[in-house]
Amino acid sequence: MKLVNNLEKRIGEKFDKKQEFVPGKSTISLIEPSFGKDEVIEALDSLLSTNVTMGKKVRKFESLFSSYLKSKHAVMVNSGSSANLVALSALTNPWFKKQLKKNTEVITPAVTWATTIYPIQNLNLKPKFVDIDLEDFCMQTDNLDDVISSKTSLILPVHLLGNVCNMDRINEVAKKNNLLVMEDCCEAHGAEFKGRKVGTIGNIGTFSFFLSHHITTIEGGMVTTNDESLSEISKALRAFGWTRDLKNKEIFAKKSPHIDPKFLFVNTGFNLRPTEIQGSFGMHQIGKLEKFIKIRKENHRFWIKRLSQFSDYFILTREKKNTRPVHFSFPLTIRKESPFNRKDLVNFLKKAKIETRPVMGGNFSEQPAMQFIPYSKYGKLSNSKLAMTNSFFFGNHQNIGKIQREYVVDAISKFIDCKLWKKSK
Repeated sequence: MKLVNNLEKRIGEKFDKKQEFVPGKSTISLIEPSFGKDEVIEALDSLLSTNVTMGKKVRKFESLFSSYLKSKHAVMVNSGSSANLVALSALTNPWFKKQLKKNTEVITPAVTWATTIYPIQNLNLKPKFVDIDLEDFCMQTDNLDDVISSKTSLILPVHLLGNVCNMDRINEVAKKNNLLVMEDCCEAHGAEFKGRKVGTIGNIGTFSFFLSHHITTIEGGMVTTNDESLSEISKALRAFGWTRDLKNKEIFAKKSPHIDPKFLFVNTGFNLRPTEIQGSFGMHQIGKLEKFIKIRKENHRFWIKRLSQFSDYFILTREKKNTRPVHFSFPLTIRKESPFNRKDLVNFLKKAKIETRPVMGGNFSEQPAMQFIPYSKYGKLSNSKLAMTNSFFFGNHQNIGKIQREYVVDAISKFIDCKLWKKSK
């Protein structure tokens, strides 16, 4: 007991100690993990108990997360990428009455992350890329009717960078064409459309709890749905296709009395189970999410106000009507006519110790990996191409405050002043 108390004290001291930010010397990072002593102590409790595989703490986090979203079901897996794989596998599974057919099209934005795309191909579906809006990096929906073909089976919007897609329009088109909708919410924890949390508006949704996201379980993901059949299929798929977590496991056992019910496999599946360590983190992280969102929104509001003076050079994000974005990061797109390019600005910010990165995988149709994936695209993807060459983002997280956000603005202002002065000479 003395050892445990001493450990708790040392852990508390580690996380209670705040690093002072020194402009020009301290780094403004893309990622600063959001966990603290509560999560570490809870994880240690699991380690000391030796109950470390998926169990009661995972189930507790699933319950807390579904309550937060107001979703009927939440199924935790070991990563956000796995959440996408499980969700798409559930939609293509024979148990699902509206099972997606092989070789049909999945409409999804060209600017996204790799593991939004890869599971589509893994499950014998075909991605069809549409362009994005540079003011929120979400898929364009005005011409969505024209994108749909007789081969389309699914619309897969991505609430990129914590912004929110036009779910009314997406669901309208889906209903009219008898399509399913899967929401990729991996960067949009707590984002809302017309007061409803994303991940609850389509047929199924996915979230990631990677280290850089609003809340973290180190690695981890969640599949959310209001459809019980999709929830049950997802539970089977994440763990070998066995019956242990299924609502009707007794019925399955009666049908196969000659097989030990603990090792009864009734569907295909993977081993994508999370651990109790991840559940430990999630249990405490979910209660901190709204506080983190508030900080991100304050930072975003400040940067929009201060950087709007440079709107001749940048395309800034815009909060769309009826949405609550949660601002995973702060993106900038350099206009074509600007007197500088992305490389110039990113290198300047790097010297100022402000970390940056491109927006996800950029226009994914340009990635070399697509040579292995049959795909199609609608239109010229002009905005996606511009995002590939001219967009980037810097960090927006719970540890950025007044001093850090002012330093970012000062650095960008200094860069532009320098460029304009050189141009005038």
